[in-house]
Amino acid sequence: MDTLTLNNDVTMPALGLGVFQTPPDETRAAVQAALETGYRHVDTAAAYGNEREVGEAIRSSALDRSDVFVETKIWISDYGYEQTLHGFEKSAAKLGVDHIDLLILHQALPTDFDKTLEAYRALETLLADGRVRAIGVSNFMVEHLTRLLDHATVVPAVNQIEVHPYFQQREVQAFGAEHDVLTQAWSPIGGITFYRESGHTSTLEDPVVVAIARAHTKSPAQVMLRWHLQQGRSVIPKSTKPQRIAENFEVFDFELASDELAAIDALDSGKRGGPEPEAITLETFGRPIPEAD
Repeated sequence: MDTLTLNNDVTMPALGLGVFQTPPDETRAAVQAALETGYRHVDTAAAYGNEREVGEAIRSSALDRSDVFVETKIWISDYGYEQTLHGFEKSAAKLGVDHIDLLILHQALPTDFDKTLEAYRALETLLADGRVRAIGVSNFMVEHLTRLLDHATVVPAVNQIEVHPYFQQREVQAFGAEHDVLTQAWSPIGGITFYRESGHTSTLEDPVVVAIARAHTKSPAQVMLRWHLQQGRSVIPKSTKPQRIAENFEVFDFELASDELAAIDALDSGKRGGPEPEAITLETFGRPIPEAD
């Protein structure tokens, strides 16, 4: 397992298991399979509704809590200073942990950025108190990061954004690198995308990626994960199938050549698969996050 060192010297496994849209009754088995395979990083979120099952899977393993890097996110409904502190308490209780390794804001809230800033100030408090080991953001664009950095006392360790061969967000990545903010890729193999101008419906069918995969006797998914890792990104691929979970982990025994990396770089279409960050509002996306009990 490769690791990445965050801007506060915390070490994080470069590859983790994502559990976005994984039903609670499937989450426990998926996390158990991942931990048995060798994963030591799990990414969840308050809005996913499966933090409790992530925690149960970790506790049921033979691993010490310190062996597993736990990452979760505060949803926009819990933004604001006191609300975010309580959001941490809810997540920690559901996970069954006394500290969280990486706690991030799930989205910027452009229509009420002051509330976003207050939420981040709460993360800074949690970091200072030792309740979290690192803090960060998710789906923040350059303008959001700029506004945040103008007020923050702690630079985010991570910005988790949509990055895959068809949507690479190079400007956001470059801005993050300039300010020592690590890019973490969600939907790293493009699973969120459905239509391609070239006629195929999945990045797994892309002829460029397929050709590179054949050259290395690897799967297209493994090639795309390797592309991320060699370019210094953290990746959190999602799967509930033990075979796919294991396949996604087998990406540390080969390297892509510079021309192969460039060929994947050239696939960028600039088309986002997820929601527009500027469209996130409490009116449209807000929903209450249940208490732990």
